[in-house]
Amino acid sequence: MKDSRIVDKYLARDDSALKATAEKYGGRLKQLALRLLADDFAAEECVSDAYLAAWNSIPPNEPRDYLFPFLARIVKQRALNRIRSDRTKKRAAQLTELTREMEECIPFSADVSQEAEAKELIRLINGFLGGLEKQKRDIFVRRYFFLDSVREIAGDLGRSESSVKTTLFRLREKLKAYLKAEGYRV
Repeated sequence: MKDSRIVDKYLARDDSALKATAEKYGGRLKQLALRLLADDFAAEECVSDAYLAAWNSIPPNEPRDYLFPFLARIVKQRALNRIRSDRTKKRAAQLTELTREMEECIPFSADVSQEAEAKELIRLINGFLGGLEKQKRDIFVRRYFFLDSVREIAGDLGRSESSVKTTLFRLREKLKAYLKAEGYRV
């Protein structure tokens, strides 16, 4: 079923919207949550919470052309909230690794938490991504937003893992230079 049809069901408050969403995107959403949480039950819970959040936020939102990213953002936020709330457990090694990689080009400090600066950083990152060729942008977004492993990205693109790692390293360096050129303190 097309995303716009699923969104129409949400707008009509038709319960079958949830079933259609789960059939189309349930597996991918659970994979995303699993990458962050490494716990099958917790991942399923995050996905279920995301369905409820989607139900409550459509309307006013109408993500006809971006339903999966809309849902993925909700799942990712729910998973990260779960990680933050459970201070006694260590964060997943992959999340720590990804954070370290991004800290090379984007400083994570208390200053970034200020809303205006955070919005400016988002605008700059979006500008950077918009200037990349499609494949490089996809690699970056898959790794740092959808948290796909280097192996998965390489396999899907028919490239070696080292090629994908090199591309990611170069993209982080370019992002760092781009942010500096735009006057952002790195």
